[in-house]
Amino acid sequence: MALMQTVRPRVSYSDLASMPEDGRRYEIYDGEVFVVPAPIPFHQVVVLNLEDRLREWTRQHGGIVLVSPIDIVISEYDVVQPDLVFFAPARAHLVKLDAPIRAIPDLVVEVLSPSTASTDRGKKLQLFARSGLPEYWLVDPALRSVEINVLRSGVFALAGRHATGERITSSAAPGFTCLVDALFETPLIAG
Repeated sequence: MALMQTVRPRVSYSDLASMPEDGRRYEIYDGEVFVVPAPIPFHQVVVLNLEDRLREWTRQHGGIVLVSPIDIVISEYDVVQPDLVFFAPARAHLVKLDAPIRAIPDLVVEVLSPSTASTDRGKKLQLFARSGLPEYWLVDPALRSVEINVLRSGVFALAGRHATGERITSSAAPGFTCLVDALFETPLIAG
C-alpha cells in the first residue's frame, strides 16, 4: 500500500494580493506562505539609519531606496519583503510607484533578527542568488557588524565582514560610504 501525502496547493502572489488585510507580513517561497514576525524597535532603528544614509546618496546621484513592508515579486510563487531595497539610478525606472515591484533590486539589506536570521541566511539568500541580485547585505545588530555578499558565478561570495570602527561601501552605489557605527546609533528616548 502506498503512503498518502498531503498536498498543499501552491500560493501565488495573486492569491496573496487578494487576501484580506490582517496586519501581518507574508513571504512566499516556491508557493509556500510564511508569516514574517514584526521586528523589534532596535531592528527598525538600524534599518532607518541605513535608509537615511542611502537616501542622502540618492539625493546627489539618483536611484531609489525603499524599506519594508514592500513586496519584491521575483516570480508568481516567490515573493519577499526585504528590510531595505535599493535601485541604482540606471534602474530606478523599474520601480513603478503604483504597482508591486517585479524587478530585482541592485542591493538588498536584511537586518538579522532571531526569528528571521536562518531564512535571511538560507532560503532568501539562495533565492536572491538564483534571481541575479548583485549585492546582499546582512546586518547583525547583536554583533554590530555588516556582511557584504556579492554575486559571482551565480552564488554569493563574502566580499567583506565589517565591524564597528570600519567603513562599508557598496558596488551598487559607487561612492557610497558609511561607518558601521552609524547604523547602530540609537535615538535619545526621554524616560
